[in-house]
Amino acid sequence: MSEENEFDASAISDDEIISGEGFDDSVTDEERLRAMRSNLEGFDLEAEDLVLLGDDGEFLGFAEPEAEALPVVAIVGRPNVGKSALVNRVLGRREAVVEDVPGVTRDRVSYPAEWTGKRFTVVDTGGWEPDARGIDAAVAAQAEIAIELCDVVLFVVDSRVGATATDEHVVQLLRRTKKPVFLVANKVDDAIQEPEAAALWSLGLGEPWPVSALHGRGVADLLDTVLKVLPDESAVAKPKLGGPRRVAILGRPNVGKSSLLNKAAGEERVVVNDLAGTTRDPVDEQVEIAGRVWTFVDTAGIRRRVHMQQGADFYASLRTAAALEKAEVAVVLLDVTEPISEQDVRIIDLVLESGRALVLAFNKWDLLDDDRRRYLEREIEQDLAHVAWAPRVNISARTGRHLEKLVPALETALDSWDMRIPTAKFNAFVAELTQEHPHPLRGGKQPRILFGTQVQNRPPTFVLFTTGFLDPGYRRFIQRRLRERYGFEGTPIVLNMRIREKRQRR
Repeated sequence: MSEENEFDASAISDDEIISGEGFDDSVTDEERLRAMRSNLEGFDLEAEDLVLLGDDGEFLGFAEPEAEALPVVAIVGRPNVGKSALVNRVLGRREAVVEDVPGVTRDRVSYPAEWTGKRFTVVDTGGWEPDARGIDAAVAAQAEIAIELCDVVLFVVDSRVGATATDEHVVQLLRRTKKPVFLVANKVDDAIQEPEAAALWSLGLGEPWPVSALHGRGVADLLDTVLKVLPDESAVAKPKLGGPRRVAILGRPNVGKSSLLNKAAGEERVVVNDLAGTTRDPVDEQVEIAGRVWTFVDTAGIRRRVHMQQGADFYASLRTAAALEKAEVAVVLLDVTEPISEQDVRIIDLVLESGRALVLAFNKWDLLDDDRRRYLEREIEQDLAHVAWAPRVNISARTGRHLEKLVPALETALDSWDMRIPTAKFNAFVAELTQEHPHPLRGGKQPRILFGTQVQNRPPTFVLFTTGFLDPGYRRFIQRRLRERYGFEGTPIVLNMRIREKRQRR
């Protein structure tokens, strides 16, 4: 928000100031709370108002699950055989991006799944091809890693096409793993097509399982059999540590989101390529930075407005928004070698609308020269003034430089996001503020703040009971003073009003 839109207390004229004896520091917060609460006497209040006014308890945090290593099922195969469609069928919802073109999935993406009461992890992979080059080689490498880091493999083949040379290459790869492998003959939509699946016996992996991932035919029988060989605890997966905070990595395409995740994880966890829009599905990974464990979520780059996107990019944007909703804090990456764009600001605004904590990470700092640095500071002042409260970290995702500085920034933002101000202290703050700087007269009337309370955290949300509408500038002034008093560094503040009228005398 620009400075000219801020409320200027010094601009209030003398006739707009409420007369009073000033703010008495000898009065306790509890006494002010009783005084502010008495302001509500004689006003019409609704049932939900009384609930807010009678509740001054602490908020409950997130429950932390116990550490566990769920068994892992990897779904592999060549491009466009229906792997992601099978993942969605197992999950019972459209989670993985599916489009009728090859190469939509690129990373290995893990999803929590459950079948007949047994929980496990299903891993979607990109299409595997021999002698792949460029980005296709990186996609194939991720599929091979998924095979190594699973307990059971579902090898998906297109029954309509039959066994291909690429399928035979995959079979050679699977035979070296010594793990249970289920040959899944996909796209068998009815009994008439089942003989086509029988031809896949030639691959030497045993009986093909005829299924239709699109219609769900045969999938239940397949899963029942898979569970019989699935261990209770994974022999390869890392135990999920109890409750690490979830961090969504956002930014426009090609700013270094996947490079940041790979560097934090210490491995090539996701595909990195100069091609913009490499990531399509959100990728979760537990990483340890400076002794703290986090769940980092790499997301698809947001390239333009959602309603203008098509195909895989459209669904990838929807899943990025869903990943943000599940996260607690967002790290928005900005490329310092390029001017801050309207797209960057729109992504930051998306985080603000979601109510998540915010950290700004200026990436490729090692490539910044003095001339660009001067322009960058000016752009930050002009374009990012409305998030001046967000912690800033200068990093290089490619080299890992200053990556450890993300930890204090994330901790600060999350502490602010979790913060709650007791009702007594908040009303003392409101009483002091309104006595020193009352709301300006508007149309001969002056709205008063009768009472205030924080109704929730994550993000900090306050409700003010007023006698009239508070100007947007005055509300921003209150938010700014809240930050000056209590910090709230790294979190948006939500300020709501409930305008109440005096009870009519009878």
